[in-house]
Amino acid sequence: MRRIVLLLLVATALAPDSFAAQPETAIEGLNALQVKGRAAKTGYTRAQFPHWSDPDRNGCDARNDTLKRDLTNITYKVGTRDCKVIAGQLLDPFSGETLIFSSEKSTVDIDHIVALSNAWQTGAAYFDKTKRSQIANDPLNLLAVDAKLNRQKGDGDAATWLPPAKSYRCEYVARQIAVKIKYSLWLTAPEKSAMSKILVSCKSQLLPIN
Repeated sequence: MRRIVLLLLVATALAPDSFAAQPETAIEGLNALQVKGRAAKTGYTRAQFPHWSDPDRNGCDARNDTLKRDLTNITYKVGTRDCKVIAGQLLDPFSGETLIFSSEKSTVDIDHIVALSNAWQTGAAYFDKTKRSQIANDPLNLLAVDAKLNRQKGDGDAATWLPPAKSYRCEYVARQIAVKIKYSLWLTAPEKSAMSKILVSCKSQLLPIN
């Protein structure tokens, strides 16, 4: 009995240090991330990040799940069990404009909030393909957006590209931070500086969870 009591006392004493509080706000998350230089892009290809898979095993791939989540007035291809999206309407977060999505001529892309190339150069080069597939198909890292702006962004981070719609920048940066925390990626110094400047205007911005 005495030994059990001693073990309980030790466990209680260690608890505060053993279970560090998870960051809740974007600023807390930003300050929790490691800052390092950008690694070489050597070896990077999109094929290193297999997508589009079906991580939640609901029968629809991650691309269509993202379209279903982000679009309204959706039309599905007949016979796909409400899975393959062929038309819909998007209130684009990057521009603030309403776009019409069509599978024949799409103005909508699925953006990786943390670009796959950026992920590669900030830690994902050391992942196995299973983990790289996870970040490529994670709903937290996917967003339906204006195709032209997505291509303008390319593999840019917050230091080189931000959404034109300033009202979305806090949420955008918070989502990048959340992805980097989830996958233990690091930031570059210019990236952290750019994020800090954005978050000054929204210090209570919460980290998204999905």
